[in-house]
Amino acid sequence: MSEQSRGGRIRATGSRRKKPSTRRRTTTLVAWSAAALVLVGGSGLGYVYFKLNGNIQGVDINARLGTDRPVDVDNGSMDILVLGSDSRSGANSEYGADQGGARSDTAMIVHVDEGHKSASVVSVPRDTLVERPDCETDNGTAAGARRAMFNTAYEVGGPACAVKTVEKMSGIRMDHYIEVDFTGFKQLIDDLGGVKITTKEAIDDPDSHLKLEPGPHTLDGEQALGLVRTRHSVGDGSDLGRIQLQQAFIKALINQVKEIGLLSSPKKLYEIGDTATRAITPDSELDSVKELVSFAGGLKSLGASDVNMITLPVEYDPADPNRVVPLEKASQQVWDALRADKPIPASATEDSAGDKGGAADVVTGG
Repeated sequence: MSEQSRGGRIRATGSRRKKPSTRRRTTTLVAWSAAALVLVGGSGLGYVYFKLNGNIQGVDINARLGTDRPVDVDNGSMDILVLGSDSRSGANSEYGADQGGARSDTAMIVHVDEGHKSASVVSVPRDTLVERPDCETDNGTAAGARRAMFNTAYEVGGPACAVKTVEKMSGIRMDHYIEVDFTGFKQLIDDLGGVKITTKEAIDDPDSHLKLEPGPHTLDGEQALGLVRTRHSVGDGSDLGRIQLQQAFIKALINQVKEIGLLSSPKKLYEIGDTATRAITPDSELDSVKELVSFAGGLKSLGASDVNMITLPVEYDPADPNRVVPLEKASQQVWDALRADKPIPASATEDSAGDKGGAADVVTGG
């Protein structure tokens, strides 16, 4: 691996592997879904490396983005765009009809601090109206647009356009990119033995096929997927409420991964590593087990209490109540904090609709 790669930065070289058209992306496990790979790597089994490497399909982001990007601040911190898409074809067709193209259903900007002791996660609502830049695609240039929904960036230009849009709105260079798919997400939760949560009120959402009574639950993969897709029966029924559920689930998942004694079961260890490498599509700097092990190794000490999760400060668009727009000054507070490698100030979200979806206390871990 090159010196630049070891520094945690994406190279601007390398060929793009063709991404299977049936791979679908949904909510994120960030580096915690790759935590099992750290343990797999520690076993030193050459066969495991060979087998799991064959699972990984990477995508070369930098080849499309070129040099017109924010400054690469190489101080040991990392910024990662974690994306899911709402494509409904292939193995995921049971979750609804394909609407004519994949869009980023879930987007989280993950900032890991210089010492890798804490992380800030900024969820970007998919209906956020942003200025989408021109993007290079296989078929030429996809024209940019003002007041475009954030999730259309992936639809018109794939991963590179999603990254470019995030970099334009934040002024922060993304060091890595990770996607996770529906089927892999479900299987990973099942391989982990489920995730423990507690619901403070009943959830009954026919759209996400989830029905839970108040109280403790151990969610299997199908239920977990239902939870992170639930919106209409919890809180105010908005996508902002769904993001709150996703954030609560991810924190429960982090705790679950850290509590499981994977080293005591080589079989379980391999199952999780196999599923995790099939579930994700990383950038070309993370498209091998060795690189994923190194990446996840720098994050394995993070627990749920070390991760601060917010929603991008937004307000409902006065011209369209079904869309949201960033609160300019508050959003700038967020980006300035991440750029300076500092915690996001509480004042940034005080006036935001993003953390007032009414679902923040519905689900807790354990």
